[in-house]
Amino acid sequence: MSAGRRWGLVAGALLVLAAVVMIYAGLYNIAADVPHTPPVYWLLETIRGRSVAARSRDVIVPKDLDDANRISKGAGQYVEMCSDCHLAPGMKRTEISRGLYPRAPELRHKTDLTPAEQFWIVKHGVKMTGMPAWGVTHDDDLLWDVVAFVRKLPELTPEQYEALVKNAPKHEELMQEMEMGHDHKHGGEHQ
Repeated sequence: MSAGRRWGLVAGALLVLAAVVMIYAGLYNIAADVPHTPPVYWLLETIRGRSVAARSRDVIVPKDLDDANRISKGAGQYVEMCSDCHLAPGMKRTEISRGLYPRAPELRHKTDLTPAEQFWIVKHGVKMTGMPAWGVTHDDDLLWDVVAFVRKLPELTPEQYEALVKNAPKHEELMQEMEMGHDHKHGGEHQ
C-alpha cells in the first residue's frame, strides 16, 4: 500500500472518529432557533432533494390536476392541514411558521418540484422538518386534491384564495367521505 493511500485511510478514519465524538458528546446544537452551519444545511437539503426525486420517480400523476372540483377539495384540506406552516396569499407568518426550522416553504410561491415530488412529500412527510406523513391518515385521492390546489396556489390573489377556501368542501366532510369510501371498498371493515 502506498504512503498516500495509507494517509488517506488514516485521514478518513480520523474524520469518522471526530464525527462520532461530536455526536456522542452532543456538540452539534440541534435547537430549532439556531440555524445549521452552511455545510450541514447544504448536506441536509441535498439529501432531501435527491431522496424525494429518487422515490417519486414511479409516482403516476393524475391527468386531472387542473380540475376545479379537485382544486376546491384541495383548498378545504389545505386550510386545515397546511396553511399554519406553509401560509397562503395575504397571510402573515403564524406562530408555528415562525418557530419551524428549517422554515417550511411558503407554497404561495412557485416551486421547482414536480407534481410527483409534491405528492410524495405530502404523502410521506419529511423527517426532522415538522412535515407530517399525511398518507397515514388520508387516501391518495385526497392527497392529490391537495397537490392540485398547491399547484394552483401561486396564481391566486388573497381574495381568490379566500373565496376558494370559503366555497370548498369542509375538511371534516371530505374525511367522512374518505372513510365511507374505505368502508365500501373493504366490506364495511376498518383497516
